[in-house]
Order: sequence, then structure tokens, then C-alpha cells
Amino acid sequence: MYAIVNISGKQYKASNGTRIKVPKQVGDTGTSLTFDQVLLINDGKKTQFGSPNISGVSVTATIVEHGRNKKILVYKKKRRKGYQRKNGHRQWYTKIEFNSIDNVSVESKSTKTKLVEKNSQEEE
Repeated sequence: MYAIVNISGKQYKASNGTRIKVPKQVGDTGTSLTFDQVLLINDGKKTQFGSPNISGVSVTATIVEHGRNKKILVYKKKRRKGYQRKNGHRQWYTKIEFNSIDNVSVESKSTKTKLVEKNSQEEE
């Protein structure tokens, strides 16, 4: 079973026990995170797509560590002008481990229709 999750504007494949690096998240090592923006879920037999998200599904993960990636050099130059700039950048990341993919119970449609009927009677 796996799910495609939107974390900080990027899409990641989540399955139980998988560890990945994501953009820096708030929390200490060992903290549990819940991601609600699930775009796709596959249980091995059927695939469910969201439009854009699947309601009632969430993915839980724990923070393993925080760190910084390798340095990226940014070099700017304009020829024949004597303009040169060199800059380095190290991006922060959080390594997380996915624990489970949960289906949160959603209200049944019958209770929703009852609420709509009550609202229409109150208006009269």
C-alpha cells in the first residue's frame, strides 16, 4: 500500500517504513507529523485519485533528523564587464519516516442529508 502526499508543495510517495528527505518541517526529533493532502492512494488492488485531495485519508510520519544538504554554488558573470559574483547555499531538510496511511472516518451521507432537511425547514 502506498500514497502520494503533498508536503510543502512537493509530491512524495509514502509507504510504511520508508524514509525520505523533505523541506524543513517544524518539530523536534521523534515528533509525529500528520499530512492531510493525499493526492492518490493505492492498496494493491485499486487506485483512488483525489480531485485534488482525497478527503478522510491522512499519512502519519515521525521526524528522524534535521540537517543541511550539500553546498550548491551559484555563480553569476557578465562577459566583458568585469562582473562576477559567487555565492553558496545549503538548504535545510528534515528526514522523516512514514508510519501509516490512515482512513479517517467520514460522516455518512444519510446524516448529511438530514442536516440539509432541517436547514430547509428552519428557513420556512
